[in-house]
Amino acid sequence: MTRAQQTISLALLVSSFYLSLYLGLFPLPPIIQEAIVPVLPFWFLVSFGAWLLFRLGWGLLTFRDTPDAYAELMEEIKMAKADLRAKGVDVD
Repeated sequence: MTRAQQTISLALLVSSFYLSLYLGLFPLPPIIQEAIVPVLPFWFLVSFGAWLLFRLGWGLLTFRDTPDAYAELMEEIKMAKADLRAKGVDVD
């Protein structure tokens, strides 16, 4: 099973579960059915965005902990500066 198939399968499973909750196929207390279930997609969207921002920040924070990637990036920067200097652009 490819990663795309796994993602689609999981999305269909979660959406069908949410739809069954939203339509009231599972008996829930009225306060949960009226106050919590309708806002679950928005809660998920905000939580997912917060998780992605955390992952981005953590990646930036620990960037120097990957010495191979850091060395490769620094080499590419040196090559770009040399190329720009050859074209007459002041990069310093």
